[in-house]
Amino acid sequence: MRGHDAVVVVRNGSSADPPPDAPVKDDGRPYRFEMIFAGGSLRGYADDMADLVGLLVAGYGEPATDGERAAARVRLAMDAQVGLQARLAAGHRLDACDDAERAVILGGRHEPPAPVRWEAPVPLVLVATFYEPQGPLPRPQGPADLQIWLDPAGDRALLTSLHAAGAITLNVRAEAP
Repeated sequence: MRGHDAVVVVRNGSSADPPPDAPVKDDGRPYRFEMIFAGGSLRGYADDMADLVGLLVAGYGEPATDGERAAARVRLAMDAQVGLQARLAAGHRLDACDDAERAVILGGRHEPPAPVRWEAPVPLVLVATFYEPQGPLPRPQGPADLQIWLDPAGDRALLTSLHAAGAITLNVRAEAP
């Protein structure tokens, strides 16, 4: 993390309360990024996406190699995959799935799921690193809205894919002209 105002975390109130005021940096300017995370209980503010990833991965901002940071992003994506898949299984029509589909949805993630085609009524959460073109596994065929992709290729890709999946909320302030 760079400097004492590189990242700020604020606790959210209850859903009935108005959102907290966004903090500003020591120079009075607002932060570029806001991330709502930890189940909506926290808001993080930063100018660099790596600082936001550091709020989700302990030690991410400490001196580390690019390979160590890449591995940390993959671990975060896999952790998010497990939680998101469990929520989707609980909130969708798991009973409308056949035995093979349920096995994929409820199966462990120590090995990436690799169905040839996915058309089950419960979306499948996948980590892009393990599938073509980044990885060795072929991407499942089927409707795009039934596949949720988490992409740990970089800080921006990871955060925007977590946002698209509903795991976090990421807000970006437009840069001043």
